[in-house]
Amino acid sequence: MSDAQAYIGRFAPSPTGPLHVGSLVAAVASWLDARAAGGRWLLRMEDLDRPRCDQVSADTILRQLEVYGLTWDGAVLYQSQRDDAYAATLHALRSQGAVFACACSRSQLAQAPRNAEGEIIYPGACRLHVVPRNEKHAWRVRVEEVSAHFTDRIHGALQQNLAREVGDFVVRRADGLFAYQLAVVVDDAFQGVTHVVRGADLLWNTPRQVYLQTLLGLPTPAYAHVPLVTNAAGQKLSKQTLAPALPERGRRAVLAQALAALGHPPPSDLVGAGPRDLLAWATARWCIDNVPLHPTIAKPLP
Repeated sequence: MSDAQAYIGRFAPSPTGPLHVGSLVAAVASWLDARAAGGRWLLRMEDLDRPRCDQVSADTILRQLEVYGLTWDGAVLYQSQRDDAYAATLHALRSQGAVFACACSRSQLAQAPRNAEGEIIYPGACRLHVVPRNEKHAWRVRVEEVSAHFTDRIHGALQQNLAREVGDFVVRRADGLFAYQLAVVVDDAFQGVTHVVRGADLLWNTPRQVYLQTLLGLPTPAYAHVPLVTNAAGQKLSKQTLAPALPERGRRAVLAQALAALGHPPPSDLVGAGPRDLLAWATARWCIDNVPLHPTIAKPLP
C-alpha cells in the first residue's frame, strides 16, 4: 500500500463506562482491518456529552485496550478539547445557509413520526421561523429532498432519503454541546481517517455524515458496520442494559468470543494462546467478507 493510499482507521468509544464484549467486537474488527492492511489505528474519545462522560471511564478504556493487546498509534484525541474546530465548522455551515436555528423542545416533537430506528423525523417546524437571539435553540442542518448513497463493505450498496427518513438533523444542541454527527465528520477529516469500522447500530448514521461531508467538501471514508452483540433478550449490550465490563481474567476466552462473532473463530490449537498470539493469528487471516450480518448473543463471561 503506497503512502498516497495509506490506511488510517480509528476506534472512538464514548467514555460513559468501561468497555463490554460488544464494544470489544467493534474495537477488534477496527484494529484487525487496520493491521491486516498495514495501516495505522487511532484512538479517539467521544466525550462530547460532558454530563455523561468522565475521565475515570476514559482511563479504564485505555487500560482495557492495552490488556487485550489492542495497541494504538499516536496520541489519543479527546473531542471535549475540540470545540474550536466544531465551532469553526458550524460557522462555515451558517455562512452557506446550510443550517438554521431550532427552538423546538422535546415535548413539542414528541408527536412527530419516527423512522425504523426509532428516531424522530424532524417535521421542519423551525425552517421558516426566525428564533429570537435570546431564545435557547439548537442548530439543524437543512436537508434537501435527495437520497444519500454509500456502499458499506459488509452490507453492500445502501441509500437513505434524509428528508423523509430523518429530516433536518442537529449539529449543535440547545445546551450548547456539539452533536455527534458534526464532531465525527470533522474529526475523521482532521485525523485523515480513510476507513471506518464500527458497530451496526451506527449504520444509518452514515447517510447524515456523508451529507455533511459533501456540504463541507470533505472526503468520505470507506465504511463497514460489524454485527452487534446482544443479551439473551435480544437487546444490544450497553450500559443501559447492564452489560458487564470486560474481565481482567479469562481474556483469551473473551477475545475468542469476539473473533467468533466476527466470523474468525480461533482453532482448537490456540486454546492456551494469549491476546497477542490470538490477534496475530487473526490479523494474518482477516477477511471482512467473512464477517456475518446477524447479531451474536453474548456468552457468560469467565
